[in-house]
Parts: sequence; C-alpha cells; structure tokens
Amino acid sequence: MAALISVIPILLLFVLMMGFKVAGWKSALTTLIVTIILAVFVAPSLGIIPAKYVDASIWGVTLWSVIEGCLKACFPIILIIICAIFSYNILCETKEIETIKTQFIQLTSDKGLLVLLLTWGFGGVLEGMAGFGTAVAIPAAILIGLGFKPMFSAVICLVANTVAVGFGAVGLPATTLANEVFNGSAPHEMLCEVSTFIIIQLALMFFITPFFILMMTDKTKIMKNISLALFVGCFSIITQFCCAHFLGPETPAILGSCASIVAMLIYNKLFIKNESTDDEVQVKKVHFGASKTFKAWSVYGFIIFFILISSKIVPPINTALKSTAVSSFIYPVLGNKFSFGWLSNAGLMIFLGAMIGGLIQGMTFKRLFLLLCKTAVNLQKTAITICCLVALASLMNNTGMTLAIATGLVTLTGKAFPFIAPLIGSIGTFVTGSATSANILFGKLQADAASQLGLINDSTFFGVSGNETNWLAAANCAGSEGGKLLSPQSIAIATAACNMEGQDGEIMRKTMPFAIFWVIMNGLVVYLGLTVF
Repeated sequence: MAALISVIPILLLFVLMMGFKVAGWKSALTTLIVTIILAVFVAPSLGIIPAKYVDASIWGVTLWSVIEGCLKACFPIILIIICAIFSYNILCETKEIETIKTQFIQLTSDKGLLVLLLTWGFGGVLEGMAGFGTAVAIPAAILIGLGFKPMFSAVICLVANTVAVGFGAVGLPATTLANEVFNGSAPHEMLCEVSTFIIIQLALMFFITPFFILMMTDKTKIMKNISLALFVGCFSIITQFCCAHFLGPETPAILGSCASIVAMLIYNKLFIKNESTDDEVQVKKVHFGASKTFKAWSVYGFIIFFILISSKIVPPINTALKSTAVSSFIYPVLGNKFSFGWLSNAGLMIFLGAMIGGLIQGMTFKRLFLLLCKTAVNLQKTAITICCLVALASLMNNTGMTLAIATGLVTLTGKAFPFIAPLIGSIGTFVTGSATSANILFGKLQADAASQLGLINDSTFFGVSGNETNWLAAANCAGSEGGKLLSPQSIAIATAACNMEGQDGEIMRKTMPFAIFWVIMNGLVVYLGLTVF
C-alpha cells in the first residue's frame, strides 16, 4: 500500500504530460501540489516517514523540503541552463554560428563522415556545452541546409544525441545524480566514480551508435562504416573514461567529442581518397583565416578554457575557487546541508567564456546583458518545471516515498532489478524530456533499491573498483540517455528544427527500435557487471 500511494506523483506526471498533453511546467506544478497533500495528510499514516523526522512537524518537513528542492534547482541547475543557452544565443546573434556550420561542411567529401562529424562530433560538443536540445536543433538544421531530407535529419540527430547526454550542459545530469544519491553535495571522488561507471555502462554504445549513424547514411560501405566506427569509438571512449575517472563529470562529453572530431579528421586524411562530393551534399568552398576561425570559436573556446583551469587539472586554482565565496547553511528541521560555491560552479565558467567570446565577436556589454535577460525570460517555464521537479524529488525523499517505491520494486523484481534499472531512467527522461530531471526523480530511488538488495559494498566492475550503490545509481543516468530518443520534448525540438510539424509520431516510430535496443543493452551490462564481472 505504501508503494502504491507513493507512486501516485510519478503516475500523475505521466498522465498529465502524456495522456492529457499538459504543458511541462503545469504538470510539474500540479504534481508538486498533489505530492504536498500526500506528504502532509497520507504519508504519516503509512509509517514511511524516516526515523529522524518522526518527531518533527510534518508541515515543517514538507515546507523545508520544498525550499531545499527550489534552492538545489536554482544553484546550480537553472544557473547552468541559462548560461549554456545564453552562450548559444550569442553565436546566433553575431551570426558566427554560420561560420562554424560552413567549416564543418568543408571538412570532408565523404557523406557518411560528414554526417558523423555534424551529429556525433559537433553535436556532442553542443550537448556537452549547452545541452537542452541544441545538439538536435543545430546539426539537423545544417543537414537540411546541405540537402538531406528532413525526416533523415531529425531521426539521425536524435540517435546521435544519446551517449553525450549524461554529461551534457557541463556534466549537469551526472552531477545532479551523484548529489541526489549523497543527499546534497557529493564529494569529488564520488562524482568521479559515478561518472566512470556511466562511461563503462555505455562502453558498447560508443561503437554501436556511430556505426548505426554511418549505416543510416550509407548502407553500401559496410567495411568502411565498421572501421570508422571502431576508430572514432576508441578515441571517444578513452578520452571520456580518462576525463570521468580523473576530472569528474564536467568534461567527458566536451573533450570526448573533440577527440572524436580529431579522430574523424585523421581518418579522413588517411583513408578518404579525395572522393567527389555526393550530389546530395551542397558544398560551397569558403576560406577562413585564423582570425576569423578564432572569432567564430571564441565562445566555446573560452568556455572550455575556464572549465579546464577550474577543474582538478590545475589543483591550486581548483582549491582556491572551492574555498572562496562559498555559501552554506543547515536546513531547519531537515538537518541537510546546503552548499554553493559562487566562484567554483560551472555556470560561472560558462558565463565568463560566453561574455568574453561575445565581446570578441563584436557585441557590447549592454547587448550581452540584454541578451542574457532575454534568455532568462524565455526559460522561465523551464525554470518553473525544474524547481517543481527538484522540490518534488526532495519531498518524496524526505518523507520516505522514494524508499517505499524502491522497496516495492525490489519486492516485485528481486535480484532482477539491476536489469530494469536503466529502464527506470529511460522512463524518467521520456516523461520529463531531461536526463537531469530523470536523475532528480529516480536517482535516489536507485540508491534506495541498492540498499534494499544489499548492494552496499565495494566491488570490481569490468576491472574498475567502486561501490555497488554507485554502480546501480549510474544505471539511471545511462538509461536516461536512451529515453531521449522517445521523449516528446526532444522530438518536438527535432520537428521544429526540421519544419516537420505534426510528424512527431512518425519520428517516434523510427527511433523506437534503437531506444528498445539501448535499454536492453544497458540492462544486460548493468546486470552482468553486478553478477558476473
């Protein structure tokens, strides 16, 4: 009974968004209100309130849980989102995005390699920098501009925008997951461990996804597609593993995608023998000098620079930033700690890089701040949605609802739960449209399920040591990336970018097989990691 009642908020979110097509912010707000009612009037009678809150006022627990969630949403999640979209808007405002587009178009005469460059390489960089649809919208628009069909462009960009999602927007989904598991601010070593596990669980997809992209583009060159997918996949996974293991979740998608672009350029130089450009691809050769290239890439270049120097790569700077201008306090009633570094967060690094890049590209401080304000206003509904979802997750955690659901799922599935763990993450992304939101909703649930199954010990997974709870929690993030393929929000972005209004269902039918394959593959890897390897 406790599990059935506790799952009502999640089911309600499903019904409102999928059944009644209610806007995301309205669905999240409505669900939060219903959850507050359940927490105050129903949860105490179910006996699921955590022991440390049994003697506390349920009104106090509820109020401070909502406040805790809203603060966690604003600092740093919403801050990162606003700054990330702001960086992209600068490129659109200055028209330098056109230079970036043209440079990619001129890199190769091979159609398959060009598509892989735009979707897997450049799309991965966009996902790592900004996320939230940019990795689908921009490459899809470029592909259509090159002469590819809108349906092909939409589907292939959705397929490509999977592996990088867990580390999108400067590692926001993975960071959020770790913080949910650790009830606040996860230590750096735990961030690295969770990030490393995500990479391991996605290892096969680093090779399979590029191969699928190449086969969807050109089925006649099977051996070339296999060799190119293996070549690019090796560069990607080695770089992302090292970034995740040693630096944390901020850089794997960014640097891993940059490494894949380098791999593709090397492959193009060594093995693509000046083939004539395919008739489907319209290319007009334009020469760009070093200054023009620097100007066009200055926004992303400075963002990468600031992220890297503030990371563990430069320990003195990293330590100084993390120990300066830090706000922290203990939430009344809850006893949980809020901590936020004003100088060490990724949002500030994106903001600084975007501002400097914008100035180099010819914008004034006034235009930049006006654009920032416009970006923030345009994202107000997104901010409401995320605040409500994080508050919902915080409230469900603190009132024992998440633990009750985990107990119910473990009872139903038993030792087979690790196999369905990625599916839960996929469902979260399908409903919310965001891997970050999916990790907010279900990250703690995965950790609670691990505890129910007794998966709390240190172990070795495919040769890498770590904690079993973190392994299972990472499955939520790995699975959430597959949910992007079917998410109505992601498909809506693709239809908008490709001018395909009303064809959402057709796109979903085409991405469904890959999404099913993704969930099954992830489930097997997670299960085998716990039981065999």
